[in-house]
Amino acid sequence: MISLGCPKNLVDSEVMLGLLAEKGFIPSARDEADVVIVNTCSFVREAQEESVETILAMAAAKEKGKCRRLVVAGCLPQRYGSRLLMELPEVDLFLGTGEFHRIVELLEKSAKGELPQKQFIGQPTYLYDHQTPRLSTSSPGSAYIKIAEGCSHRCSYCVIPRIRGKFRSRALTSVLLEAEQAVSQGAKEINLIAQDVTAYGRDLANTTNLTDLLKSLAKIEGLKWIRLLYAHPRHITKELIGLMREEEKICKYLDLPLQHIDDQMLKAMNRLVRSGELRELLARLREEIPGITLRTSVMVGFPGETERCFQKLLDFIKEAQFDRLGVFRYSPEETTPAAALKGQVWEKIKLRRSQQIMSLQKKISLQKHRKLLGTRVPVLLQGPGKSKNTLWVGRTQGQAPEVDGFTFLTKGNSRPGDIVEALITDATAYDLFGKILGSP
Repeated sequence: MISLGCPKNLVDSEVMLGLLAEKGFIPSARDEADVVIVNTCSFVREAQEESVETILAMAAAKEKGKCRRLVVAGCLPQRYGSRLLMELPEVDLFLGTGEFHRIVELLEKSAKGELPQKQFIGQPTYLYDHQTPRLSTSSPGSAYIKIAEGCSHRCSYCVIPRIRGKFRSRALTSVLLEAEQAVSQGAKEINLIAQDVTAYGRDLANTTNLTDLLKSLAKIEGLKWIRLLYAHPRHITKELIGLMREEEKICKYLDLPLQHIDDQMLKAMNRLVRSGELRELLARLREEIPGITLRTSVMVGFPGETERCFQKLLDFIKEAQFDRLGVFRYSPEETTPAAALKGQVWEKIKLRRSQQIMSLQKKISLQKHRKLLGTRVPVLLQGPGKSKNTLWVGRTQGQAPEVDGFTFLTKGNSRPGDIVEALITDATAYDLFGKILGSP
């Protein structure tokens, strides 16, 4: 299994692995596998290119090795459909984002030569639950839980609604049962993910919302950290802010993609928030949740982004002092309204702007990390270090898995999955260094 893209895609890969394992399939190294599955991403051009390159590499390996079935699943086939049949004839089976749960049935039929076609792509409606088999690939002590699927926002640059379908929330009870299962298997940290976690419950018949879910999760014995990823700034409520402040188990961390600060850009992106609201929200979060770690993502090179618009964004990043920040270079995606807009920006300008932002953010992140020198913080241990000078690799509450840096510990004894107290002794722009003092 080769899982590309975001953690939401990773959960789908783990579901496929769980379904396959339940029927006797055994995970294997690539060069020994009878079946290779590539779960693809196609959110932006770079992700599409990585997906295609991976598929072609596996197709070449199939010609030389043991592999008898090459399966391509996820966003790429969902988005491009029958075009891939002609462009990638080496692939034996294509599964869309709403069909990946049929992996066992379709693989077995393919092996018997009983499939009338090799492409299965429909309207995405599938939503896994707590009873769905799932084989975790996360580091010890941590787990992702997808609380909703799809998206009903209409950002002008984004293909997610088309690829993943409309927003649909899981039942609160189902999420709780999955969390309890994860904790019983050793998880100390639950990372809640969705295209927009703050929209959770809005599509359900009852009045369930994200704060209801968080209050219920906080009651689970043995669960220490609850982390929110991918929150839309439009849906951050006073109730949610208050709960994040008061509930110790909720990490004082928020991933809040803003995309831009210029009102002209925000309107063209159809983000439905304006610069004044964003500044007010950031000020409120920092005032009401002392010590909160804020992560955001911004986009450069959107059609019509002038040097003046970009300078506003650069000035805002300097002003806002985010703890973490990522940059997307806009790519015109087929079928999106933004692709037809005038004022497309040259690639070399996008690259220069993204480099300017990351250069500024590196300085900000380093300053933020240096303020942690000499402090004692809880660290979730992911596993042993890979160098002579590092005994353990872990993460603080301010470091989300996959997207943020690590905390490298040079002294102390413990076990993977434990949360320990560590003294921070050194820092770079993206990583922290320290030693274990004991259990917090």
